Parts: sequence; C-alpha cells; structure tokens
Amino acid sequence: MTKILKINSISPEPSKIKEAADVIKRGGTVAFPTETVYGLGADALNPEAIRKVFKAKGRPSDNPLIVHIFDMDTFQLVARRPAKAVIDLINRFWPGPLTIIVKKKKVVPDIVTSGLDTVALRMPDNKIALSLIKKAGVPLVAPSANLSGRPSPTRGRDVIADLSGKIDVIIDGGKTRIGIESTVIDMTTSPPTLLRPGGLSVEDIEKVVGHVQRLSTSHENMPARSPGMKYRHYAPKARMVIVEGDSDAVQSDIIKLAEKGLKDGQKVGILAFHKEFRVEGCITKYAGSRCETVAGRLFDILRAFDKDGVDLIISEPYDGEGLKLGIADRLRRAAGQGKQ
Repeated sequence: MTKILKINSISPEPSKIKEAADVIKRGGTVAFPTETVYGLGADALNPEAIRKVFKAKGRPSDNPLIVHIFDMDTFQLVARRPAKAVIDLINRFWPGPLTIIVKKKKVVPDIVTSGLDTVALRMPDNKIALSLIKKAGVPLVAPSANLSGRPSPTRGRDVIADLSGKIDVIIDGGKTRIGIESTVIDMTTSPPTLLRPGGLSVEDIEKVVGHVQRLSTSHENMPARSPGMKYRHYAPKARMVIVEGDSDAVQSDIIKLAEKGLKDGQKVGILAFHKEFRVEGCITKYAGSRCETVAGRLFDILRAFDKDGVDLIISEPYDGEGLKLGIADRLRRAAGQGKQ
C-alpha cells in the first residue's frame, strides 16, 4: 500500500515531513514535489533503495540519476572540490532549477551514475523538498515520479495515477511552480556543455560562466551523461506528430492531418500554442503562448489527452531561446523526435 501525505507547500508540517523522512531512512521510496516536477526520492547512498526507484519507474539502469541535496556539506560529501565556475553557479542559482555535473567521490554508488565518474547534483527550490532532504539526513536521488517515458508529473494526482501501489509514500504538495525539469549543465568539460535545457535558461548560465556549448547530434548510442539524453521521454500514449513550417502552412497541414486521422477512424487531438484550431471532431487543447504558461501546462495537457483516449496528437511547433528551448526539447522527445 502507498500512503498519501498531503503537506502544506508554504508551511510544511514537521510531523508529516518526519514521517516521510523516516521512510527514506529505512530504505523506502517517497515521491515529493520540487519547483520543477515531482521526484521519486530514495537515499542516494543506499544501492538497495535506489534499485526500488528503478523498479517502480521501469527505468533503464543505464539512465543516470540526479542527486538532490540540502546544503554544501552534502555537496562536499559526494563531489570532489568544485572549480570556481561551479561555485559561481551555485551562489547564483541554487536553490533552483539547475543541475550541475561534477566529478564524484567514491561514496556515490555506481548505480546512481551508471558507472560514470561524474555525478549530477541539484538543490531544489521547494520547501517540502528541502525539509524532507534535511530531515532524512542524506542526499536523495529523485528522478521524475512517473512511469519511465511518460509525461512528468506536476501534481500529486499524476504521481498517484502512475505509482500508487509501487512506492511507499506520495507527498501531495499541490502543483509544481515551473512545470518542466531542471536545466543540466556539464561543468567537467571546457567549455561547459548543456546536456538538457530546462527551467533555467542557458543564456542566464552564460552570464555567469561564459560560452556554453550545445549538443547538436543524437546520443542514442553512447553512454548518457545526464537524464533525458536517451530513450523516448515525456511521451503520451498516443502517437504524436509535430508539424513544422511557416505559420500558414502549419495551420493548413494540421487541418489536413487531422481530417485524415478522423477519416481513418482515429481519435485526434490538436495541441496549439499560437491559436486555437477548430476542426470538427477533434479535441483541441490550447497551451497558451507565454513560455511560463506553456511550461506549466504542457505535461498536464499530454496527460489529459491520455484520459481522453486520443490515438493521434498533432502539435504546432514551439521554438525559441530561454525557457522556450526546454519546452521545445520536451515536445520533440514526447514525439519521439518525430516531425512531419
């Protein structure tokens, strides 16, 4: 049985935090909110506890995990002495939606890093998360609290739908603030490398550390240096297609694809960012145009299409810099890199 704990996101109840932390200390699994998405937490120094995370999610073992910490003492426990640029990033952006890859110490089990000599570290900007990590007294692995490959959870009910009966505790702390995962930056390369765009813009990072290189090719056949680099991620059950092109052509092509899907007997959904499409017989969901709004709604909408029983999702493209880069990445991966 999975216990559901409703915890106040503004003023977390100490007794409930202690109850969840005690589960972590016993080698159990606890889902909890961060400012980005919900994470599935376990003691990052306990290989047996970490195996429970992989099993509950159905997560491939060669997909490394992010370690969540509360303070710099824990950073020094798991990571080698950081360079000045790393300290500068920490001082500027932690706690917050930034994951930093650094060289690890031997205390970090290989199961966390898929055998790599680096570890991904983050300090979440969420009172429940920080209170839980502090009370547990250990760093926590915390991949998204969903079944592997599915849309990430931004509400407690999403975690319940995916993982109830598979983990020990689910903390329901309401909706997450940002809605997409953290940005991942590899600080062991020169220049630093953006491995996953997310809730913090690479432009803001470059103001602190200078030029950051972007990965421009597929990395399906090489070891993943960060979560989100391999496999289909954030995916709804339906087949998803992103229609590219200029705005007029996109609108026309979406309507044609939708009509064809309906003719073929499919239940069709349309994901719109710039305008609402009115195609008779289709389910249209408008995510908004402001990137902060889209980030907060994207995974909710993909999960809503699942509930609607949609067979085919046709999406407008979504591109740009800043937070838009992270949204576009999630959209492409949800479509399995497929574009029309």
